[in-house]
Amino acid sequence: MIISASYKTDIPAFYGRWFLNRLQAGHCRMVNPYGGQTYRIDLTRPAVDGFVFWTKNLGPFLGALDSVAEQGFPFVVQYSVTGLPTALERSVPEWETAAGHMERVRDRWGPRAAVWRYDPIVVTDATPPVWHREIFARIARRLHGMTDEVAVSFLQPYRKTARNLAAAGIGWHDPDAGEKRVLLSDLASIAAGEGMALTLCTQPDLTDTPGTAAARCIHAARLSDVAGYPVAAREKGNRPGCLCAESRDIGDYDSCPHGCVYCYAVADRATARRRFAAHDPEGEFLVARRSS
Repeated sequence: MIISASYKTDIPAFYGRWFLNRLQAGHCRMVNPYGGQTYRIDLTRPAVDGFVFWTKNLGPFLGALDSVAEQGFPFVVQYSVTGLPTALERSVPEWETAAGHMERVRDRWGPRAAVWRYDPIVVTDATPPVWHREIFARIARRLHGMTDEVAVSFLQPYRKTARNLAAAGIGWHDPDAGEKRVLLSDLASIAAGEGMALTLCTQPDLTDTPGTAAARCIHAARLSDVAGYPVAAREKGNRPGCLCAESRDIGDYDSCPHGCVYCYAVADRATARRRFAAHDPEGEFLVARRSS
């Protein structure tokens, strides 16, 4: 099984010690966010084919990657680097710093071990399409040779996302399909010039844009390239249009304290901060609770 760590929260940035403790213990526990049932997830080498780490700040976890590799686990890092203003992303590192992290991953494990995520594309008064073209080009130039893929997506207008943006006084709009295709075509051209394919994360209505393809964020073939041997996993996406391989995610919603205003995984930032403060790195669960 491929383990996702995690699209629900930023384990590398905030929960690295817990992750390494659970890896040593050989298991963790998680809660189904929709039914409340608890599960034991086997994290031993025979059970785990590899890890996919999702993060906006890999810095605190760089040492942990060495430990993961030393124990024989292949991994891929999905690294969100957007350069968005602090009004939207409050605690992530500067994009230049993040680029340095990706460089270290490339130097140690090669360019297939990391995927750049320019995600989400948030169109506001401060970040119009021309802004995205300019910052995307700057980041892409810096990341030349560090990865062969950039995964993008436009901000999805989930109810809690729209509510949090409104509460922060940030005016934004969801561009129409034509506007999105024009911007995507430009970004794809920029990416190609830097040796990267541009893929779209779970936005199948836009994959007819020239130069783009559907993303497979949890991709057995990429893990296989990093591992140096075949990693087999059937396709089993998490939502319509998702082409990811089957995986188990070990994160927890409402637990990431980054404070990104647009975040789909945090309904209430105060709750996320409280849950992070209550976190026990020695516990079986990411977020403290009574186990069953």
